[in-house]
Amino acid sequence: MNHLLISARLHHIGVVVADLEIGIATYTALGFDQPERHSIPEQGINAAFFHLAAGSVELLQPTDPEGAIGRFMAKRGEGFHHVAYQVDDLTATLAQLNADGIDLIDAAPRRGAHNLLIAFIHPRACNGVLTELVQVPSAGARTGTILTGQ
Repeated sequence: MNHLLISARLHHIGVVVADLEIGIATYTALGFDQPERHSIPEQGINAAFFHLAAGSVELLQPTDPEGAIGRFMAKRGEGFHHVAYQVDDLTATLAQLNADGIDLIDAAPRRGAHNLLIAFIHPRACNGVLTELVQVPSAGARTGTILTGQ
């Protein structure tokens, strides 16, 4: 088994919230700086990222009840959703995990917040925890649809 994830770094944790504004108010009351907001229509969510010294906290509000986050909210309510680790080469990591028999939700990378490449590992492969892998461009550029005026 090749351990491509040994160099993985925590990228963010995801928390599902019913109301993004209430979630933001709670986290700012805890001392977090103002978040970076994103709308990701293809995933049916609005998100807010609170950047920390190491990683981020991502609040996810469903905008589509039939989307993955909307279905999660209907079934489980608010709370912890996933943990994300940064990897250097997502395509190679997915290929190795697949070869090792790890149950993947995404066999190939797709676009996520900040227009980064992402992929998910099925929770049954990680002791019940939905695990996201994130590839950040070497230049560290962050792009995407940022919500303004909110």
